[in-house]
Amino acid sequence: MDESPPGAVPGPAEGAGCGRTEDDLGRVLAVDYGERRVGLAISDPTGTIPTPLPVLRRRRGQRPPVAKITQIARERHATALAVGLPLTMDGGESEWTREVRSFGERLARRTGLTLHWVDERLTSVEAERAVRASGLPRAKREQKERIDAAAAMIILQRFLAERSDG
Repeated sequence: MDESPPGAVPGPAEGAGCGRTEDDLGRVLAVDYGERRVGLAISDPTGTIPTPLPVLRRRRGQRPPVAKITQIARERHATALAVGLPLTMDGGESEWTREVRSFGERLARRTGLTLHWVDERLTSVEAERAVRASGLPRAKREQKERIDAAAAMIILQRFLAERSDG
C-alpha cells in the first residue's frame, strides 16, 4: 500500500536510504521556481528545521538550472523534493503552473528523489512580510533574493507541517 502524501510523485530512488530511524526522516529540498530566480531551502535530517540556501539566478532564454539544483540536492544529502506549485487563487492551473510541473518532474527524474507538490499561493506575500518584519535595513529588505529564499522556506515549512500532521 502506498503511504505517500497526496501530490507525491515517486522518484526512481524511492526506498533508497533505508535504515533511517523514525527521528531521521531525511532532508527535504524545497524549491520556489521563478522566472528570474529560484529560491531554495533545506530541512535538517529530522525534517523539522528549514534553512535557506543561496538563491539561483535564471537567465532569459536559458534552460532551468536542473543540473545545479541536482548538484545541491546531492551535496546536501536531500531525500525528497518539495516544489512550490503556483496555483491560481481559485485553485486552478495556469500556463505557468504547467511549466513549473514540467520543471519539477524533470528535476525529480534527474535527482531520483520523490517529488511533492506544495500549494504556494500567497507565499510571496507572506515572504515579503516576513522579510520586512526581520528588522534588516531597508536596502537589504528590498533584495528580491531574500524574498525568494524566504518563499522557499515557507514552502518547506508548509510541507513539513503537512507531513507531520499526516
